[in-house]
Amino acid sequence: MIEPSLALYGEAFARVDQQLEELLEQTGVRYCLLVDRKGFVLSHKEALWAPRPPALDSVATLVASNAAATAALANMLGERTFSEQTHQGENGTLYVESVGSDALLTLIFDSSVALGKVKVYTRKAIEKIAVILDEIKELPQPELGNDFSEGATALLDDLLG
Repeated sequence: MIEPSLALYGEAFARVDQQLEELLEQTGVRYCLLVDRKGFVLSHKEALWAPRPPALDSVATLVASNAAATAALANMLGERTFSEQTHQGENGTLYVESVGSDALLTLIFDSSVALGKVKVYTRKAIEKIAVILDEIKELPQPELGNDFSEGATALLDDLLG
């Protein structure tokens, strides 16, 4: 089973969540998503006034796939990476920027929001989010012993019979 590349929870999750909330307020975008490069949504925020969001898991998967394809194109063209992607339609824009090597910050907004403003505030948020993600990578992985496994099995046997 494929799992997210980052485990974002607890205080680190709250700090990232706060950064996304501030980014929403500063820019006026509809949706902010922090996506890992495997296509998992690590955190997301949506504006209160925004219409019903698209299927965020599908957006995350496609954004990660597109980032992988873009990385291959960058490599073919002799670039180390392309750190941002912009997809503009008639009514909306999807803006994606790398957060280190592990995540992608994705913003979805309509044509009333200036792309330059989004880029400026997104870069500031990325600096802060990157620090948080670096901190959680340095945390030791929890190790669960046999007693946990046995206890969990016993609990499930009791519950399910």
